[in-house]
Amino acid sequence: MGPKTYTPLASFIDLLIDAVFAVDADAHIVFASAACERIFGYTPQEMIGKNMFDMMVPEDRDLTRESVVDVMAGRPQLHFENRYIRKDGQVVHIMWSARWSPAEQLRIGVARDVTERKRAESMQAALYAISEAAYAAEDLLALFKRIHQIVGTLLQADNFSVALYDDETDQLSFPYHVDEYERTSKPSRSVAGTLCAEIIRTGQPLLLTSEAAAARLAELQVSVGANLPFCWLGVPLKSHKGTIGVLIVKSYPGGVYYSDEDQDLLQFVSTQIATVIERQQMQVRLQRMAQYDQLTDLPNRGLLYDRLKVALLAAQREQGRLSLLYLDLDKFKQVNDTLGHGVGDLLLQEVAKRLKRCVRESDTVARVGGDEFVVLLECIVLPEHAALVAEKIHKALSRSFTIDGHNLTIVPSIGIALYPEHGDGEQQLLDHADKAMYFAKKR
Repeated sequence: MGPKTYTPLASFIDLLIDAVFAVDADAHIVFASAACERIFGYTPQEMIGKNMFDMMVPEDRDLTRESVVDVMAGRPQLHFENRYIRKDGQVVHIMWSARWSPAEQLRIGVARDVTERKRAESMQAALYAISEAAYAAEDLLALFKRIHQIVGTLLQADNFSVALYDDETDQLSFPYHVDEYERTSKPSRSVAGTLCAEIIRTGQPLLLTSEAAAARLAELQVSVGANLPFCWLGVPLKSHKGTIGVLIVKSYPGGVYYSDEDQDLLQFVSTQIATVIERQQMQVRLQRMAQYDQLTDLPNRGLLYDRLKVALLAAQREQGRLSLLYLDLDKFKQVNDTLGHGVGDLLLQEVAKRLKRCVRESDTVARVGGDEFVVLLECIVLPEHAALVAEKIHKALSRSFTIDGHNLTIVPSIGIALYPEHGDGEQQLLDHADKAMYFAKKR
C-alpha cells in the first residue's frame, strides 16, 4: 500500500509566509490567504472583492498591466516587483510569482514582501551615492542639492532643509532650504524657540505628527502662519565634536506620514552626511587659510597674484586698463615697539576696514606683508582714476585711529603701477608699484 496523499487545503496555504491570491480577469480578488494581513494590513475577508490596481502605488500600474498581459498570454511571471499601499498608509514592496489558470479563468499569484530587502538595497545605493557626492560636489550647496535627491529615493522629501548650528554664536543657519510654503528661510536665526533646539540639546531625533507639532510650536512660541506641518521629522547631524546641525523633512496636510522606520533611515543617512559636511567645511577652512590673511581676513599674496593674473588676461583680451596700488604704513614699527603687538594687530585690522571702504566690491585689497597692502583696481578708464583712489586712501588712513585707549596717527606711502604703461606681467607691475612706493616714502 502506497503512502497516503493529501489534497492541499486553504488551511495549509494559510501557513505560508508568502501571501497567495486568486484574482479574476478584471483584477478583483476572489481568494486571499492569511499572510495577506501581515503583508497588506487587511484581513482576507477585507481583501475579497477589492481590485488589486486600486491598492497599488499609481506609478506602478502601467508596468503591472503589461505584466498581466504576459501572464494571461500563458507566460508566467516569476520575479515581478511592484508597490502597494498598506491599510496603515505605508508603502510595501512586493515580488510576485503569477500564472493564468484557463480552467478557472483566474490569475494565481504568490506575493512576497521584499520591503526590507528593497530598503537595504536603497540604503546601500544611497551610501555609495553620498560617498560619490562628497568627492564630486564643488561646494556645500551642490552637495546639499545632491543629498536632497538621494534622500528622496529613500522617503518622501519634497520639503527638505539642512540647518547648521554654530555653538559659539548659538545660531542656526539654513544653507539649504526647499519648502513648498516657506519659499525662503532666514539665513541665520537664534536656535532658541525652534523645533531644532531640542534636537541640538539632546542629540536625539524628533518626530511630530500634526497635533503634536501644533502643541510643540505653541509651547515654543514659533509662528508658522496657516501652513502648519502635517508631519515634521528632524534628525541630528552628529560629528565627533557633537551635534553640528539638523536634517529636516516635513509634509503638509494631504502629504505622507513619517514613521519610526523613516526616522531610523534618515538618522542612518545623516551620520554619513555629517562626516561629509565636516570634511567639506574643513576643506573650505583650509582653502581659506591658504588664500586669506588670518589677522585681517584680506586676500594674501598668493590670492592677489591669482586675481591679478585673471584681471590681466581680461584687460589684454578687452584692451582695458588696470592699476596696482602698493602701500605701507610709515612708523608702524614704532607702534609695535612702544605699545606692543596686540595694539599693532588691532591697528592693522582697522586699516584693512578703511581700505575696503575706499574701493569697489569688484576691486581687491590684499595684505602682502607686515604693514604692506596692495590694492588691485580693475577696469579703470583713465590713469587719473588710480591717483584719485590713492588720494582717497591717503586721506582715510591719515585720520587718527583710537585703538585700545590710544590715539594713533599713521601716514601711508603709496606707489602706483598702471597697465599697460608700466608692464604687462604680474611681477613686473608689482615691482613697479613697490619701487614707486619706496620713492614716495623717500620723498
